[in-house]
Amino acid sequence: MAGSTTRPTPLPVRVHTVDWDNPDAETLRAEMAAEVGPRYAYLDLAGRGLAPNAVDTETVHRTFVAYGDSEPAGHAALRWNDGELELKRMFVRPAYRGSGTATALLRAAEDAVRAAGLPRMILQTGHLQPDAVRFYERSGYHRIPLFAPYHVLPKSNCFARNLG
Repeated sequence: MAGSTTRPTPLPVRVHTVDWDNPDAETLRAEMAAEVGPRYAYLDLAGRGLAPNAVDTETVHRTFVAYGDSEPAGHAALRWNDGELELKRMFVRPAYRGSGTATALLRAAEDAVRAAGLPRMILQTGHLQPDAVRFYERSGYHRIPLFAPYHVLPKSNCFARNLG
C-alpha cells in the first residue's frame, strides 16, 4: 500500500548460553544500564548504601544472549536467590523490540529453571518499566510479595511463574 510502513519480517532469533563476562553480554548490560538507570537515579540508592540490583557473579547460573542475524539483540541471566532462580538483566535492544526476542530469552531462561528441577522462576522489575510489567503479565507471570533484596524498593514489582 502506498504510504504505509511495515515492520520488516524479523529474522529468526537464536539464543546462546554464554559466560557472564562474554563481550556481547557486557555490551548489552551496559546498554540496559544506560537506558534504564537514569529513570531510577532519583532514588540515589548508591548514596544510601544500597545496591539491590547488583549481581554477584558467583550467584549467576546462566547467561543468555539472543542474536538476530549475527548481531546481539538481547540479554537475560539467571542467578541463585535463596534457593530459587531469579531472572536478571532482561534487555532487548530497541531495534529488536516486538521481534520475539524477549519471548525467546524468557523461554530459554524458563527451560534452564526446569532443567535445574525447580518449580518456578522469580523476577523483579522496577515501577518505572510498565512495558516490562505488561510483558511479564502477558507471559503468565503473577505478582508475588517483594523478596530480598528488593524489600528496600517498596514500589518494585515482583513476579513468579509456575513452570510445572
